[in-house]
Amino acid sequence: MSKQQQKGKKTAADFASTTVKQAMQKRVQFVRLKTRGDVIASMMIEGFGAVPVVDDGKRLAGIVSEHDLLAAMDDGHELKRLTAGDIMTGNPYSVRTETTLGTLVHVLRASDLVRVPVVDAGDKLVGIIARRDILRAYLAAGSLKRK
Repeated sequence: MSKQQQKGKKTAADFASTTVKQAMQKRVQFVRLKTRGDVIASMMIEGFGAVPVVDDGKRLAGIVSEHDLLAAMDDGHELKRLTAGDIMTGNPYSVRTETTLGTLVHVLRASDLVRVPVVDAGDKLVGIIARRDILRAYLAAGSLKRK
């Protein structure tokens, strides 16, 4: 195997073993259970397709997606009369900081998830990781140099 091929394999392995903690966004936009639906919709217009919902201890309680908001609207509800607790998908998929990106890639590929909340051992929200964060980590690892 050439040095170039060895370097490419090492880089690919480095990416696969990178942890979520190393690639996640630590500044997470989130809402509380009582946040009104119209406020959440306004947040989503600014660029996020899903927003984690936390309880008073900042533990992950759910997630509100654009799909959830559209479903509420389609069911005839006024968003200003609903709270995150009413609209959210409870018990959302989340990952821990020590999850590897290699594992997360498989999960995202098998699902429709775009963004995944990151929680600590107590289910406290500590970050969020999106597909683009994984791509950014992949490029930073230089995995394209394999060829």
